[in-house]
Amino acid sequence: MKILFTGGGTGGHFYPIIAVAESVRSKCRERKLIQPSLYYMAPSTYNTRALFDNELEFVQVPAGKIRRYFSFLNITDMFKTAMGCAVALSKMYSIYPDVVFGKGGYVSFPGLLAAKILRIPVVIHESDSKPGRVSSWAGKFANKIGISYPDAAKYFTKHPDRVAYTGNPIRKEILQPLSNGAHEYLNLEDNTPTVVILGGSQGSQNINDVIIEALPELLNRYQIIHQTGKANLEEIVSTSKIILKDHPYAYRYHPFDYLNELAMRMSAGVADVVVSRAGSAIFEIAAWGVPSIIIPLPSSVSHDQTANAFAYAETGAASAIEENNLTAHILIEEIDRIYNSPKIKETMKLQAKAFSRVDSADVLADAILNIALKHEK
Repeated sequence: MKILFTGGGTGGHFYPIIAVAESVRSKCRERKLIQPSLYYMAPSTYNTRALFDNELEFVQVPAGKIRRYFSFLNITDMFKTAMGCAVALSKMYSIYPDVVFGKGGYVSFPGLLAAKILRIPVVIHESDSKPGRVSSWAGKFANKIGISYPDAAKYFTKHPDRVAYTGNPIRKEILQPLSNGAHEYLNLEDNTPTVVILGGSQGSQNINDVIIEALPELLNRYQIIHQTGKANLEEIVSTSKIILKDHPYAYRYHPFDYLNELAMRMSAGVADVVVSRAGSAIFEIAAWGVPSIIIPLPSSVSHDQTANAFAYAETGAASAIEENNLTAHILIEEIDRIYNSPKIKETMKLQAKAFSRVDSADVLADAILNIALKHEK
């Protein structure tokens, strides 16, 4: 049995693929099936160690991005996409998998087109409440369509029987928060409430700027775990040292360029409030059952994050602040409002858990295996 995964470019696409690949192998053991050959088709590995750990063979295929704003790169990327489609068709024919799993985004387009041409069964998954262009197109021929938000179903009306509300796949290693030893590992105080800031896999300059401005007041009441993004850490550390030079609680600020799996689980285990972008982190926060403030990327940059943020906030699991309304004062007030109200905190925790679908990867893995087994015959 051969299964090919395609998608990537960001952690929001890549890590759900890893979660599904983990579940495919687990389900094969559970169902006493021979372990399949797994492939990952994309322009780059994104995380080579994750591919190696999950025995995914990398298949390099170029892919071009069509931006929603004017850029000369759109012209050059058209040629990259055309080349990617030709390479994908050749490599797909050589591998000839039993099923292709597409996570959406421009990275998955060449592989999904090759699968369509070669009539290989396709399963897709859409993480956003409003599907992107590739998912909308692939939904017309996909055998199964998984969605993370119930509202996304209305965009796949051609074959409604193929659509399933699965939630978003989450890697098992970060699914469960871990509080044991977290204070020692992260160098935290025991009796000070903790705010965790997640700016996405690349960090967020705008969120970082607001946090830096808010730090002197926030640290009087909270300790802060701040994922800054690798490119931003040096600047954030140097700026915070100046701003907090004479602050009595400067030691409560803990900036990290990146939170690995253990640090992320421990951060989740001690978090009283999480401040996050509106990408795939929403589903991790929901699984943790932590109250949150969601700050989506502006619509001019990302078509999906605003819709995601408000779809999640409407469940009562979080509050949402649009970036053009975000100031240090507003953020501080919202953190205080949530933390100081036991009723709000409890409601958000319960609604977050209700929104979460922790079996998402297993549901998708079963669908992939069932289709692969039929095709193999």
